[in-house]
Amino acid sequence: MLKARRCVHEMREYHSPLSSATIDLRLDMNESTTGCSPRVLAKLNSMDARTLALYPRREPGEKLVAEFMGVAAEHILLTNGADEGIDLLCRAYLEPGSEIVVVTPTFAMYEVFAQTEDAKVVRVPAGPEFSFPIRGVLDAITPQTRIIVICNPNNPTGLSVARSSIMKVIEAAPDAAILLDEAYFDFYGQTMMDQIGKLPNLFIARTFSKAYGLAGLRLGVMAGDKEQISVLRRMVSPFNVNAFAMECLAEALADREFVNTYVAQVRAGREWLQSELEQLHFKCWPSQANFVLCRLGNAKKAILEALRARGIALRDRPDCEGCARITVGKQHEMERLIAELKQVLATISTAPQVAR
Repeated sequence: MLKARRCVHEMREYHSPLSSATIDLRLDMNESTTGCSPRVLAKLNSMDARTLALYPRREPGEKLVAEFMGVAAEHILLTNGADEGIDLLCRAYLEPGSEIVVVTPTFAMYEVFAQTEDAKVVRVPAGPEFSFPIRGVLDAITPQTRIIVICNPNNPTGLSVARSSIMKVIEAAPDAAILLDEAYFDFYGQTMMDQIGKLPNLFIARTFSKAYGLAGLRLGVMAGDKEQISVLRRMVSPFNVNAFAMECLAEALADREFVNTYVAQVRAGREWLQSELEQLHFKCWPSQANFVLCRLGNAKKAILEALRARGIALRDRPDCEGCARITVGKQHEMERLIAELKQVLATISTAPQVAR
């Protein structure tokens, strides 16, 4: 009988949390509810049959992204979403018995890709109020440590990690790949990209799914030391990035006004949403991303189900007790959420007690 590898057979199947067709306000996937730049849309509409008939070239896009990020092209690899870059990193540096260190709670796919390589996942719990546990991470480093992941800002908390802490981890594990996931960089504004080419074990993952509103095109970036990026190039499919993404990349990068306006909208909406939730006696954490982590308490299940019945999806986070993650949308969408939430709370008799 045909059997998959033991590590794959023992993995839990990952089910996409995408909302059903009855949901008209998706605030559960950290997508942009604004959409992409009009310039990107115009480029899509102008694509011809010949372009779609040819395999896309990744290299011109890597040169564009490298110039935009201020590094040499040999330090950049374009990927099919940031997920592919993370997968490539795990395939390149993990093997059975080796270790990957992750701070929990965080993005689930780090563990999924690591388990595919039959590696040991070393989970370091976040500190008080989900703070970055620098001492715990340093103590978790062993001779078997091959990858250490730092998501900055972190998903699902939205909290940032100090540059000094990141440097301590990099220096403490020279034989491990340090993956700095900067998926939400645009909303935070701080990066370690200036260290690419200087620190041989640093990798930075970026995505065009969030601030650029291009989640559907699946375009990501992995930056790193040129020698290490060359390792990933040996493994990646030659045509891993689709023609739609490659054709639209230049317009996406060029339309800074669109991205800046969207980021400003998210930052303002984030503060407004957090204030409104706190007025309802829900605890929130100070986010640097395009979402807010909110503790709904014991009524979480009832609240989420009631909102779904009203066409609004929030992301349940069972790894954060009593919490849900809420994507920051346009102002009128946030106002709708709060209005609907207030109506839901009015129907839950225990809400005043459980919400605090």
